[in-house]
Amino acid sequence: MLTNNNNKVMVVEAEEGGAGGGGGGGEFDHLPEGCIANILSFTSPRDACVLSLVSSSFRSAAQSDVVWERFLPSDLHAMVSQSSKPLSYSSKKELYLHLCHNPLLIDGGQKSFALDKPSARKCYMLSARSLSIVWGNTPRYWRWTSVPATRFWEVAELVSVCWLEIKGGIKGRMLSPNTLYGAYLVFKQRSGGAYGFENQPVEVSVGVAGEGESRRRTVYLEAATPRRPRHQIVPRIFSRVRSRFLDSFDAAPPPPSRVDDSAVGGEHPKERDDGWMEVELGDFFNGGGGGEEEVEIGVYEVKSGEWKGGILVQGIEIRPKNKN
Repeated sequence: MLTNNNNKVMVVEAEEGGAGGGGGGGEFDHLPEGCIANILSFTSPRDACVLSLVSSSFRSAAQSDVVWERFLPSDLHAMVSQSSKPLSYSSKKELYLHLCHNPLLIDGGQKSFALDKPSARKCYMLSARSLSIVWGNTPRYWRWTSVPATRFWEVAELVSVCWLEIKGGIKGRMLSPNTLYGAYLVFKQRSGGAYGFENQPVEVSVGVAGEGESRRRTVYLEAATPRRPRHQIVPRIFSRVRSRFLDSFDAAPPPPSRVDDSAVGGEHPKERDDGWMEVELGDFFNGGGGGEEEVEIGVYEVKSGEWKGGILVQGIEIRPKNKN
């Protein structure tokens, strides 16, 4: 039988062997293909592909433009019109898969748009040029350069700064409604390496403007490495003498050191399939009210005063957080 649960259609075998023992659709094969296609259009792309295995009728219906038209965003035409690169496709499924694997440059090349393959939710990347970078147009601190294997014509190269501040934003109406999104800084070290980021916490924030303070957390912009001891190494003999000297006093133990909770569990970057690195800056739920609310995203290392440099910033990616 067919059951509908939260707009998800599932095929449930009425009894053991109800599929005919050979993968056939049984009673479903008697439904018109258009009816099956309409049913599949209320599922997700992942479910449609799974259900295409039920029978030949389902497989044929799962290729229908009726199904994949429903998975494409309603404002796709407006986004495609912003791109200078024309799209060529023979079916709506081919168009869908193309947008999953080939991000579309929009907004004059300042952003990229793609679809999340399992869920059909919208994904964006804000280019470095579309971000607000303190001293970003001062060549002494930042320079703009072209590198291979990037979505955009140029990326921001950090030369050297003691005040790192990067901010960006996106309107909630651009995103898919009722979706939990994550924001990720996409970057990598330049060929000569980076400096000033080792074990250096970086404060990041994500939140909707006008809805109180953004949630802040701590991340790192270098891969996890063992911490180096900060104490001075002294000769072993002196250490033994010092230990006997201190043992002669009945001193109270020192108070426990304070731990910065914001630094505990600070996330380190991970390598992406495209060769770049990314670190999660935070997440937010887009309710999809259709208003002009803006999601604000920030990256800050302004407290240490240490000079740092040697990274290339491609942008900030905003994509659904899929549950595995």
